[in-house]
Parts: sequence; structure tokens; C-alpha cells
Amino acid sequence: MSRVVQLKGTKGSLKWIQRLVNERPELISQQITTAIDLRKDDNIHWLSPLSTDEYAEYRDASFTQKLGITLNRRSRKSFWPELGPQWDALGKTDSGKVILVEAKSHLKEIVTPVTQASEASRKKITASLEETKTFLKVDPSVNWSGTFYQYTNRLAHLYLLRILNKIDSYLVFVYFLNDDEMEGPKTIREWQAGITVMEAALGLRRNRLSHFIIEIFIDLRELSSPVLS
Repeated sequence: MSRVVQLKGTKGSLKWIQRLVNERPELISQQITTAIDLRKDDNIHWLSPLSTDEYAEYRDASFTQKLGITLNRRSRKSFWPELGPQWDALGKTDSGKVILVEAKSHLKEIVTPVTQASEASRKKITASLEETKTFLKVDPSVNWSGTFYQYTNRLAHLYLLRILNKIDSYLVFVYFLNDDEMEGPKTIREWQAGITVMEAALGLRRNRLSHFIIEIFIDLRELSSPVLS
């Protein structure tokens, strides 16, 4: 279950993240390199979703195994139940920096269903979300298990890796522009408006993880254009 084979995407963020990683990885790598000020010799290697690996996406134990990391200080199982976040893409640099990617191609993807976990799993999830909120100094009354649950569970996993396990990791949100088929935003400003609403609803402003959360905007017109040799 933790290695999830995917069909070749035909639309939306699944299609575009597959194409980005497999056909034009420099577009995402260049932006990440600039955002986190990577050394020129510290290259990003994309581990998923690869066409040579059935476009598989990873979650639970498989995502840490794929990245070659061990959570020695705080285990994944003690922090989160099975069927945790399924990462749209995973990468790692030569120096060992971990890249966790969530991709979106239209605004409706920001709004996600509340957790459908069992009662026992929900208790563990709630406890870890509350722990993350406390670290970020978010008002305890703000609900992190509701409308924007996908965002908060990704944020909690960044907290698990970077803060609790001292792993040099980054959470990257890739926002595609000009996905006309999905009626996606055409400008960065449109995306930023939706992101601002989400962050306000979650009680997030500039916080202790902000430096490790990267927002990248990829124009599909550039992704779809031929590479000039």
C-alpha cells in the first residue's frame, strides 16, 4: 500500500507533475535551488514519480525508505497512523537535503476533505496536529482537521522530519499556471490569493517553518514548449 503505482496522468496536477519530473526537471530544480540557496554542486535528484518506476508515489514507511532516511528521534509510527500523506514527488540533493512535493493545478485542489481515519487513527492525527500547532504558536481553537487538512498534514510531516528528527528537509508546493483544461489560475496573484485565504483560516502567518516551505509556480506554456538544444 505504501508504494502506489500510478497510471500515466492524462490531466490535472497528476499529469503535470509527472511531466515536470520526467521531462523538464530543471524547471523545478532551478527554482528550488534559488529558493533554498543550494550550492552549485549540490544537485537535486528526483526519486519519484519516475516513468521507469511506474510513476509510483510513496507514503508511510516507503517514503522514508525511498529517501534513504531514518527517523531515529521520533518514529513515524508514533507520530502518524498508516495511510499518511502520499507525496506527489520526492527528491534529495547530493548533500542529503530532502525535498517533499505537493502539486496543484487548480484552486479547488487546495480545499480537501476532512480526515476519514478511524477513531484510533484520528486521535493520533489530532495529537500530532495539535503538537505542530503548538510549535508554530497557532491558536488552539483553529481546526486543522477540516477543510485544509491535506495542507496541515503535510506541514506536520515537515515538522516530524525537520524539527523532531533534525533532518534537513523542505516542503515544496508546486502551483501550475495556465491549466486551461482544469480552469486553473493564469497568474501567480490568483494562486497567492487562494493561499492567503487558506493560511488565514489555519491561523498561519510567518512562522517557525516558513523558511522551509517553498512555493513554486510553473507555467504550463513553458513546461509544454520543446527544449531547445
